[in-house]
Formats: sequence, structure tokens, C-alpha cells
Amino acid sequence: MTQQVVVVIGVGGMGQAIARRIGPGAQLVIADHDKAIIESVAGQLEGEGYRVTARPVDVTSRASVAALAGAAASLGEVRSVVHTAGLSPVQAPVPAILAVDLLGVALVLEEFGQVVAEGGAGIVIASMAGHMRPGPPPEEARQLAETPADDLLALPICAEAAFSDSGAAYSFAKHANLLRVRAASTAWGARGARINSISPGVISTPMGRAELDGDSGAAMRMMIDASNAKRAGAPADIAAAAEFLLGPAASFVSGTDLLVDGGVVAAIAGRLG
Repeated sequence: MTQQVVVVIGVGGMGQAIARRIGPGAQLVIADHDKAIIESVAGQLEGEGYRVTARPVDVTSRASVAALAGAAASLGEVRSVVHTAGLSPVQAPVPAILAVDLLGVALVLEEFGQVVAEGGAGIVIASMAGHMRPGPPPEEARQLAETPADDLLALPICAEAAFSDSGAAYSFAKHANLLRVRAASTAWGARGARINSISPGVISTPMGRAELDGDSGAAMRMMIDASNAKRAGAPADIAAAAEFLLGPAASFVSGTDLLVDGGVVAAIAGRLG
């Protein structure tokens, strides 16, 4: 039997939860920009019985992402690809947000779209922030969806000066992720594979807690209080959604986004309506 390979890029709170949920029985490849973090997480997972390969990756570099994709494919059939790597507004300035959260996603979609096995599936972790901004005009939406990754940040709509702050760049990048995933579904489908995205709400990870402690924390707490769930999400909530989208129960689902936000976006839409 050919070895099945599961790739998780970004091993923060959500990445670790997803790896634990979908990794049993497979060769698990975990990747992150921080070598110390991936070695630590790999040690934990190996101690829990997982078979783990740890590799550093810079998602803003095509060469680095291509090397990761090639290494994963050399281990067996790449059946699951999960991209969680990202920066939040409190973590980075506009250029870094665009490089990691926009270019990084585009590169992963392109490179892993060339190695994913037939019957495989992928997930990009986007954000509810992508649902909270108006969509761009049709021509700009087409550019964001279809421009080759290497040319993406050269688009006028992606210029640093177009964004007032990191929060604006973050919501823009996350909305663009939805467009990129939708467009990538065709290329992945040509290989017999599927690709979708998940848009988490406020999740209790180190990144999420940093945002709650930042300038936007009060507004985020108000959104949680107004939501159906009335709580922050747990990494396990996202892992459960990922397991569904990567599994056979979602075999008819591709090129779409699953909003897992406890009802925050719906609550905001209701108030505005």
C-alpha cells in the first residue's frame, strides 16, 4: 500500500490541533518558518505515536515551498494539505502581512497543486475578516484570483500605500484567499483533488489571544458577545471542520469557504441589515 502523506504548514494552535486530528496512520509532514518550533512540536507528536517529518519553510519563497512540496511527494501520496501559516495585524506591518497571508497562500496553492494525489484535498485557513469587507470590483477580483503568484504583489491593488494599517491589509489578504481558492479548484480538480478554505472567527490560540489583548480587542469581544456561540472558538473547532472538508463526506465540496466563527458574521450582518 502506498504511504499516505498529510502536510500541515504552520504549527501554531490550529495547525497542531489539525495535525493531531487527521494525522493518525499517515506520514505527517509539519512545516513552519521557525525550526525550533517545528522540532519541538515534532517531538511532542512523535511521543504521542505519530510518524512525523519536520521541515522548515518560508512560505513567501517559491523555492522553499516547492522544496517542501517535493519532499512531501517523495514520501508517498500527498492526500491532505493544510495551510495554516499566517500573520495577524498585531504581529506584523503591512508588507509582511501581504507577503505571508497573500503571496504565501498563492504559492502553496500553486506548488502543492502540482503534487497532490488523485482523491486528495487541501485546506487554506483564511479568516472571518475576509467576509467583513466589501468585495473588490470584478476586474480586481479577477486579478486577485488569477494573477500568477510571482506577479501578485506587483498589482496596484496590492501596493503597500493602498492600506491604512495592518488590519486593512489582513482583511484584504484573507478575502483574496477566498478568491484564490475558488480559482485554484479548477487546477486541483484536473488532478482529481479538491481545495477549500476555512474562515475561523476568534479562536483561542496564542495569535488570537494577542489580538484580543491588542487595540481591536474590545471590538472583538463585542462581536463574540453578539454571536450565537457567545464564546471564542477552540482550535478543536477548526480541526473538526478541517477533518470534514478533507474527508470523504465532503467529496462533493470544492472551491468554497466554510465560515467557522460561532455566528459572528451573521450577527453583524443582522445588525447592519
